[in-house]
Amino acid sequence: MSEPLRVALLLDPLSFSLDGRGLHVKWAGHAPELAREFLGRGYHVRGFGAPPGLIPRSSSDAEVDEARGGGKLAAFAPDVIVAYDALSPAAFRGARAARAAGATLVLVEGAWKGSLGWKERQLRRLGEALWGAYVRRTAGAVVALDPLAEEQALKDGFAPGLVRVVPYGVDVQAFRPGLASPLVARKKLRGRILLYVGKLAPERGVVPLLAAFARTLGQRADWNLVLAGNGPLKAELRAMADRLGLGDRVHMLEPRDEELPGLLGASTALAIPALGHEVVGRHAARALACGLPLLAADLPRLRPFVEHGENGLLVADGSVEGWASAIQQLGGAPLTRARWARRSRELALERYSWPAVAACFEELFAEARKRVDTKLAARLSRGAYAGR
Repeated sequence: MSEPLRVALLLDPLSFSLDGRGLHVKWAGHAPELAREFLGRGYHVRGFGAPPGLIPRSSSDAEVDEARGGGKLAAFAPDVIVAYDALSPAAFRGARAARAAGATLVLVEGAWKGSLGWKERQLRRLGEALWGAYVRRTAGAVVALDPLAEEQALKDGFAPGLVRVVPYGVDVQAFRPGLASPLVARKKLRGRILLYVGKLAPERGVVPLLAAFARTLGQRADWNLVLAGNGPLKAELRAMADRLGLGDRVHMLEPRDEELPGLLGASTALAIPALGHEVVGRHAARALACGLPLLAADLPRLRPFVEHGENGLLVADGSVEGWASAIQQLGGAPLTRARWARRSRELALERYSWPAVAACFEELFAEARKRVDTKLAARLSRGAYAGR
């Protein structure tokens, strides 16, 4: 029987930020959840470059780490190294360690929200100039979290055969159908809820969504539009709802993180009327887990969440007319909504649950190991031929 895999997860401390609310750690949701799944599969897991306690590990691994040298990457002797951000210092560190230990390097490329900031652009340029080629030669696989991340990895020069889209996971126990919402009860919301979650800003398409709701389900007493979030358009949207005679049917909430599962569970459908690439789809996956039909803009990052006509609709025309048509279809077919809801939950379990995501990583580990072994064999063969 083979020994359990030893998996090292590498984060880049340069991606962390600090503000008045505390330390913000990029990948603080992904790396710990992935580690928990691997631990559940019997793997030995250790995090590097992360704040203490962020990435879980077994107590036996902690004892072994201390015995081998205080938890250093080389002392951990990983079989697989998962490094976050394909051109980051963590990727370079992972590439060097993988070559030294004969380990498999798997990179994770993030889903960028819109255009990169100045700091991110500079770090990527530095990484490309100093170690980009080295990391590309070493990597056995690249995980892209969405189609735009895949596009970015290909632009960065990684071979198409190395890159595979594996979505960000969702906790299908925390987000599930039928959850009660004290928030909805406190607000005394009655009837069905078309929910929007996110920033109230022009690029999010909330104005045409509200106008389309007013033309369709807003004419019925059994539907509400809930806008959950904050942003520069909040006052304008409130005034617009009042002007359209929907003051008691359009509700603006600012749910806390712990209230979001209940709010989704109490809703009837989720609308994502984004106009650009800033929305990465985290709430879409959560809505699927809660068994909600989706109405989503037909954008690359949102398409994977919607099987058009099977668990919701993709809205190609972001106009008021386009959204009105989609909302009318949603509201006018209760049996179709029920079928869409069932399919959403199925998709969450099949594609977006953390067990499903971890299984995809396991497949990639095996594929990447074969690539690494092939490279090593070719290198040894060339060395043997040269020595004749």
